[in-house]
Amino acid sequence: MTATARLGDMDWTDSSCPVARALDLVGERWSLLIIRDAMDGARSFTDFQRCTGIARNILTDRLRRLVERGILDRRTAPSGRRQVYVLTDVGRDLFTVIVAMRQWGERHAFAPDEAHSVLVDESGLPLAQLRATDSHGAPASIDTTAVQRKDQSPQPGAR
Repeated sequence: MTATARLGDMDWTDSSCPVARALDLVGERWSLLIIRDAMDGARSFTDFQRCTGIARNILTDRLRRLVERGILDRRTAPSGRRQVYVLTDVGRDLFTVIVAMRQWGERHAFAPDEAHSVLVDESGLPLAQLRATDSHGAPASIDTTAVQRKDQSPQPGAR
């Protein structure tokens, strides 16, 4: 069953807005932290609980939802004694979102001299800042973009 089929029963906040739909799927705080930790190598229930400090009942619920929504897959561990969670391709596709949130947090959620973690590449260097670009590779901003429904013309200012 595809992720789309599993999502058919959801109530959407705004059914035509991709941002609203994405938030309906993964926008809850604990869900994003679980996804972040899965990207950092967490696999077991215990791993997620240790990394986040989340209550067991909430973690159970969030893991179930992320599996139902096709973001995580639950598998039997090689030992055969427990279940582990791995990101699906849909979940791995959230990497850029997590990087963007991390970089925004680095710029706006810490005092200039406050210590924080930094995401680095294989060379140990911080990732370059993510920037939105238009179809020609030029910088894009809220002033140079508009939302367009597939069946309508662009709607300036609508996000």
